[in-house]
Amino acid sequence: MTSDVNANTAKDDDPHANDAAPYGGGDPYADYRAGDFPFTGLVDLADRRLGAGVVAANDEFFAERENLLNRERAVFDPERFGHKGKIMDGWETRRRRGTDAAHPFPAPEDHDWALVRLGAPGIIRGIVVDTAHFRGNYPQRVSVQATSVEGSPSPSDLLADDVKWEEIVPPTPVRGHAANGFGITGGRRYTHVRLCQHPDGGVARLRVHGEVVPDPAWLAALGTIDLIAALNGGAYEDASDRFYSSPTQIILPGTSRKMDDGWENRRRRVRDTNDWVRFRLVAQGAVRAVEIDTACLKGNAAGWIALQGRNGETGEWFEIIPRTKLRPDTLHRFPLHAQAVVTHVRLDAFPDGGVARMRLHGTLTERGTAELAARYEESGV
Repeated sequence: MTSDVNANTAKDDDPHANDAAPYGGGDPYADYRAGDFPFTGLVDLADRRLGAGVVAANDEFFAERENLLNRERAVFDPERFGHKGKIMDGWETRRRRGTDAAHPFPAPEDHDWALVRLGAPGIIRGIVVDTAHFRGNYPQRVSVQATSVEGSPSPSDLLADDVKWEEIVPPTPVRGHAANGFGITGGRRYTHVRLCQHPDGGVARLRVHGEVVPDPAWLAALGTIDLIAALNGGAYEDASDRFYSSPTQIILPGTSRKMDDGWENRRRRVRDTNDWVRFRLVAQGAVRAVEIDTACLKGNAAGWIALQGRNGETGEWFEIIPRTKLRPDTLHRFPLHAQAVVTHVRLDAFPDGGVARMRLHGTLTERGTAELAARYEESGV
């Protein structure tokens, strides 16, 4: 199910081979071992903005489990201590011990765990276990399990004997103060994951990248939906520029809270060119209204936009909204005179600039409904 895609593969033969050097002062990220993982362009199914949460953990003595899903990168203050010890920005458990003085080390099977509810159930394509600032107190190995339980199960429901958990990352050594990436194969739809630390330690952040697979019955009950929303299964495919922030943020829930909570590109200097971003709808849909929001983008909003659509991977592009001037920090609404039946859209920004959110309000077509139902069934539900 998994392939380790770490830039420098962690080793298990020497228990200290993956340690980072002790903090020596200055920038705490100066010696951080980052990773370039191919799946990080996909939506983070464990994004709190989609409704994800860490619902339980067996131990969080030094640092709270909720920190795992914080959007900002972990911070480190070398002078910050509390009554339990060093305060870390992550999830950190106490040191495990053996059964008695003759057996001081924990048993090989001992481990700590945290249960994570995915904000958007879907197919997992890659996981990042980030141990930033955990230099000598990171877990020796991690593993990840996943399950699919519909509704709003409690931690006790998830831990019941009849719930089947599938191991998608087997116990694997990780590096301290580093981004540890794991590519996942397979096509099952999951609603929850369980992160395990072997035997104990700390993890700063957890990211679970994949493809949203919504429940067709729920979308049918809603009727008119946002056909491009990440929560409903819309996906960003490509863009001319991702310099400041990911275009995926355009299709996240809610209103942008700050300038980098949308899509912003660098300043374009080549005349007669423009920036653009392309999205795939959850399935074929009939769009009846469009919203373009430039919230929090004041001196750097796109000057003008245009929206095109196509029906099918090889369909011809056609105009949905002609080139239209935008105002900064403003929600723009465009009711369409005739519905646009599309599977993909392309938003053009002239000449450059940012867009915070885009919504495509409409309904799935009969074909789109059938395609989504087939995808839902194929994902093993």
